[in-house]
Amino acid sequence: MAIENCSRCGVQLVVPQDAQTIRCAVCQAITRVHSYYPLAQARESATRFTSGLISMVSSNISGMTGSVSSSSYPVPGYGGYYAQPPIRPVLQLPLPSMHGRKRALLCGVSYRGKSYKIKGSINDVKCMRYFLVEKFGFPNDSILMLTEDETNPLKIPTKENIRLALRWLVQGCQPGDSLVFHFSGHGSKQLDYDMDEVDGFDETLCPLDYETRGMIVDDEINATIVRPLPQGATLHAIIDACYSQTVLDLPFVCRMNREGYYTWEDQTRSPYKGTSGGLAFCISACDDNQTSVDTTFQFCRHWQEMLQLVP
Repeated sequence: MAIENCSRCGVQLVVPQDAQTIRCAVCQAITRVHSYYPLAQARESATRFTSGLISMVSSNISGMTGSVSSSSYPVPGYGGYYAQPPIRPVLQLPLPSMHGRKRALLCGVSYRGKSYKIKGSINDVKCMRYFLVEKFGFPNDSILMLTEDETNPLKIPTKENIRLALRWLVQGCQPGDSLVFHFSGHGSKQLDYDMDEVDGFDETLCPLDYETRGMIVDDEINATIVRPLPQGATLHAIIDACYSQTVLDLPFVCRMNREGYYTWEDQTRSPYKGTSGGLAFCISACDDNQTSVDTTFQFCRHWQEMLQLVP
């Protein structure tokens, strides 16, 4: 396996052996896979050195004459000449710093003002934050919350903000890191067009603006936070949404009955959707063919009874 950055959005892609191109699950762009044979690698290194040298010389000349552009100098490449490719700007989101080995993304979407609004989603992620900080020692500044209560527009749970936050969650991930992704909101499913689902449907998460911007598909979630996970790193996902059992597209599903007996189902399809050596777990509220609803009285009474049993 090799790692390539998407030519359009820059997300890391895990490339199967001998693949010449790969499609990005985030932006759907096709990226050409670079050759890693020694000769090609040396050729690319020489090209990068030449490109940097010409760029440096051009900058110095530009400082003296104010009129020279590096793009006017062709850079020698294999089989011909080409101009130095432009550098894509990287969108910087003011997110919490990557603190130590623990990081969490908590998304609570209530869909206020809609007929399908949810009452408890924001409270869910607030409770999860308290749980992670008080019980598992997560630093406050290592937890990113996206809810409709936030005043920062970049922390509202829109599709684009959730996408950026998912990339932040695994950015710079190293062995020993512990990552948490919690989503509380609506989930759905749609027809699977790339034939990698056992049941023929892709599972999805519904951001706040999904009616206009669309849903986040399990293929994208897997490519963003599962496949880049390196050996020694662990991801725990807690998904409180409808149709959410395989929303991370993990290779295996555990089914357990009320007596505690369980079996593992192989969900492996092509292409490979496992990690890059790390461990990924998903605890889902529903099976892929089930829905969930808000509860009030029964839920509160159940927890009151449970708390009375605690010494």
